[in-house]
Amino acid sequence: MAIEVLAIEGGVCAPQGFRAGSAYASIRKVERDDIAVIVSDVPAAAAGVFTTNTVSAWCVQNGREKIKRQKAQAIVANAGNANACNGQEGNRADGEMARIVARELGISEDLVLTASTGVIGRPLPINRARDGIAEAARRAMHSEEANLQAARAIMTTDLVHKSKAVEVKGKNGTYRIGGIAKGSGMIAPNMATMLAFITCDAVVRPELLQNMLSGINEMSFNRVSVDSDTSTNDLVYLLANGASGVTATQEDLVPALAEVMVPLAKKVARDGEGATKLVEVMVFGDYDEMDKAARAVAESPLVKTALFGNDPNWGRILMALGKSGAKFDPNKIKVSIAGRLVFAKGMAVPVDLDDVSNAMKAEEVLIEIDLGHRNPAVTRFWTCDFSYDYVKINAEYTT
Repeated sequence: MAIEVLAIEGGVCAPQGFRAGSAYASIRKVERDDIAVIVSDVPAAAAGVFTTNTVSAWCVQNGREKIKRQKAQAIVANAGNANACNGQEGNRADGEMARIVARELGISEDLVLTASTGVIGRPLPINRARDGIAEAARRAMHSEEANLQAARAIMTTDLVHKSKAVEVKGKNGTYRIGGIAKGSGMIAPNMATMLAFITCDAVVRPELLQNMLSGINEMSFNRVSVDSDTSTNDLVYLLANGASGVTATQEDLVPALAEVMVPLAKKVARDGEGATKLVEVMVFGDYDEMDKAARAVAESPLVKTALFGNDPNWGRILMALGKSGAKFDPNKIKVSIAGRLVFAKGMAVPVDLDDVSNAMKAEEVLIEIDLGHRNPAVTRFWTCDFSYDYVKINAEYTT
C-alpha cells in the first residue's frame, strides 16, 4: 500500500494531544516573546540528536542525559541567551527552567526537555524569567496560532518563522507530524540543527523513533550550511505521544518525517543571515565522495559571494571540489549552474554567461555536479549566498 502524505497547517500543534504556548520573560532586550513551551497531554516516546561541538550549552549536556530515558512530556525553549559557557549558574538555570514548567503542568521535572539559543557566555536571567516561563506553560493551547507564536518566540536573527505539518495516511491508519525550527547563523550542523522540535501522534517504539530521527536528520538538517560554523546549542527533539491510536510503520514514518524535516532544513538555509537566495548543491558520485564534494561547495565563501553577485564563476566551484578531499578525475566531471552546463571534459563549455548570470538572480539556484563516477548515487546540500548584510549582522551581534 502506497502511503499518502498531505501538507496541513498547525505545525507542532497539528498532531493530536499537543499544545504550544509562548510568553515574554525579559530574556531578550526587545519586548518580544522569548519563551516557547510545547506540551503533550500524556508522556511521549522521545528521541533527540545534539551538536558534536565540544563546547556545548547546558541544555545540550542535560538533554543528552534526559533523552536516554526515551520519554518526555514537554519542551521549554528560550531565545536571546545560549546559556552556554557561563559556569554552574547556567546549569542551575537550565534545571530551573524545567522545574518551573513541570510545576505548572503537574508533571515530573525529568519529563521536561530544555533548549536555549542566543548569545554565548552570558548568565541566563532566570530570576526575572520565572514568571514568563510559567506563563508560557499556562498559555499552552492546541491551535495554529499557538504554533505560530511558539515558532516566532524561538527566533533570534531569523527573519521568518519556520513551521511545517503533514497528515499521513499510512498502512495502519491516519496520523500527523508537525514541527518548528529556528536558525539563521552559526549553521553547519554536525548532528542536528540550530533548534528543531518535531511532534507526532502515532504510536512508535522509542528505539525505532531514535533510529529514524538520526537517519532522517542525516538527509535534512545535516545537509544545511549557512556559514560552516557548528553551534554550541544545536539540537533536535522528536516526541511521539500515540494520541491517534495508530501504530506507524517504519515504511511510512520515514518518508513522512522527511516531508517535515527536509522543508524545515531548506527554510533554515533560505533564511541565512543576510541571504538573498536558497542554493541547492546536487552532487552525483560515489557515496563516500559526494558528501565531501557537496559540503565543500556549499561552504565555500568564494562560491557563496559569487552567488550573491550572480557571477557565473565556475572556477570557484572547481576550486572547492578540488580541496574537498573527494576523489574524482577533473576531466570527467560536469558542472551546471541554474540549469546551464558550464564545465565538462576538463574545460569551459561555450555558454552565454550573461544568460547564466540572469538565471542566478532567482530566489532558488541549483548547482549540479557530476563527478563522473560509474553507477553514481546522489546527495543534496542546501546553503545560501553571502551578502554584505551577513558581515554587518555578525560584526554587530553583541554590540
